[in-house]
Amino acid sequence: MKTKLIRIGNSKGVRIPKPFLEETGLTDEIELFIREDEIVIRSQANPREGWDALFRDVLDEAEDEMVSFQAPGMELVWEMAEWTW
Repeated sequence: MKTKLIRIGNSKGVRIPKPFLEETGLTDEIELFIREDEIVIRSQANPREGWDALFRDVLDEAEDEMVSFQAPGMELVWEMAEWTW
């Protein structure tokens, strides 16, 4: 689809047709960035979206066992050191 830039104050903008908005799910909050010679518009990323449900699932599966959210192979320094009392 071809369209034209429209003047908005000292800037320019693009009208996005309703079918495009519906298909992409774009809302009021978006991300705008440049990739090579393109301007990319996408839904705003929410990096923690769904975390609460994932944590609940992990805790439900673990039942009474100790739950570790540590990545495999990433032992903490205090775990590798000998403890003295």
